[in-house]
Amino acid sequence: MNSRTEVKNRKVALIGMGNIMFHDEGLGTYLAKYIEENYEIPENLTIVDGGLLGFSLMTYYQEYDKILIVSTNSKEGEPGTIFRYSGEEMMAMGSTRQTANEVELTMMLEVCSFHEDMGEVELVTMIPEDIVDVANGLTDTILSRMPQLLDATLEALEDEGITLQPKEPSVSFSEVVHACANPVNHRM
Repeated sequence: MNSRTEVKNRKVALIGMGNIMFHDEGLGTYLAKYIEENYEIPENLTIVDGGLLGFSLMTYYQEYDKILIVSTNSKEGEPGTIFRYSGEEMMAMGSTRQTANEVELTMMLEVCSFHEDMGEVELVTMIPEDIVDVANGLTDTILSRMPQLLDATLEALEDEGITLQPKEPSVSFSEVVHACANPVNHRM
């Protein structure tokens, strides 16, 4: 893209991936819901609860200019560490893909890369603390790092010419996580 105008006209899909049944695995899902609840969403941005949709997300790769995925990452490091990288970089990681999301996402990228009309893929990921225990919600460590994940995601959107305006009143990360993890008991 040479001009800021071209960037502003791009269709962007923000996909929050993860299984909320496995503690921190759902962090992408929670972040997408947080943004949806707390910010005005412009016409050229679509927020998607990617949850466990897997290959059902393939149409977004073909219909959008930019696909921004928020998910967990199985890199070695301190829980709560945030990474931002391209789809090509993810495919190049090879055997480091350890979570179900990473494997499925990489397979989807590989299949979609054969199509000329595939959008640009970027990932914003965080190293989880616990994706093994069956428990709704986030660990305290990851919950405390969600504002930094939000900042990294908003920065990635700003790089696409999308600056989100906050809504009033706001809903906290804890409220979003609790409502998503307990959908029968809460509605936002």
